[in-house]
Amino acid sequence: MSKRSEKVAETIHETISSILARGLNDPRIGFVTIIAVEVTDDLSLARIYFTVIGDEAAKKNSEIGLNSAKGFIRKELGRVLTIRHMPELIFKYDHSQEYGNRIDSILKEIDAGHDGDDSEHS
Repeated sequence: MSKRSEKVAETIHETISSILARGLNDPRIGFVTIIAVEVTDDLSLARIYFTVIGDEAAKKNSEIGLNSAKGFIRKELGRVLTIRHMPELIFKYDHSQEYGNRIDSILKEIDAGHDGDDSEHS
């Protein structure tokens, strides 16, 4: 990523996080956290990675809600960003946190199993 696209990504991240903190008038959008924003070097596309607290339905509904709010979000970004063309916004659920939590629980299970083994051999 170029310096310019990094700066734009950072501004998009901060602005969307601020919009979400104020709240969007869409009941489908749950407790969403923006994890990362990647902007292409030509500034034509911004991938916005998010997580949401809740089940599979909450994830799907939040993604649908965010996608339907794209126009409003782009308008708000237009007030902050001083670029000629606003990037296309793509909201993607970030599975890495789930993956990390799953690995963490597996490691805890393994560790718990070893604790039991150690007490038997002492």
